[in-house]
Amino acid sequence: MEVHWLEQSASEVPADDSWLSANEVVRLNAMRIAKRRADWRLGRWTAKQAVAAQLHLSADLCRLAEIEIRPQTSGAPQAFVNNLRAPLDISISHRQAMGLCAISSTEGALGCDLEFVETHSDEFVRDFFTVEEQRLIAETPEADRIWLVTVLWSAKESALKALGEGLRLDTRSVSVRLGEYRFGDGWHPLQVARDVGETFHGWWSMAGDLVRTIVSSPAPGLPVRLRNGHFENKAD
Repeated sequence: MEVHWLEQSASEVPADDSWLSANEVVRLNAMRIAKRRADWRLGRWTAKQAVAAQLHLSADLCRLAEIEIRPQTSGAPQAFVNNLRAPLDISISHRQAMGLCAISSTEGALGCDLEFVETHSDEFVRDFFTVEEQRLIAETPEADRIWLVTVLWSAKESALKALGEGLRLDTRSVSVRLGEYRFGDGWHPLQVARDVGETFHGWWSMAGDLVRTIVSSPAPGLPVRLRNGHFENKAD
């Protein structure tokens, strides 16, 4: 399964709403909390840019309004172009004024997540991680533990999105395993196994304090970055 990804910052989102569809404007206007509005606009902007790049469509603002990101019954995003379902699977994440969209033209289950590295309490680890994950965290040098917890948590979020459940599902119902890794640039493999037997394969990467994870079924190849409508080198 070939998966592409695009990252955008809040500073790249236009101030006006001319790139939103009529339905999206209605939904946006129903939101009263400023942060929620900003996050939602960032997610839609990132997803529309990714869809336009994937389908080789114009990224002009008026053309982006022809792309609509609609929530499925589960809440997962779905892309439409001129009211027709686009032949794509997408997943969206945003955190601290950064947006991420993973996208694939192959039918399957897809999830992505974006996190900034931050300290989590021991109670957080006990409440949300499996016994196996807790053991891995405990055996990891303290200096690397903060990064590891973030990666594991992000991978869980990605898998729960791929399942169409999000945090409605117990995070301990999925268990993350990392392949050989070092904390640094590049993509590193991971697996997320569900307690009922289903397994997702995927990747994680870290740039500074920013962690990205992408998982899918079928298993994805090395994620390819989208930038300015082009596919970048797979090692990016």
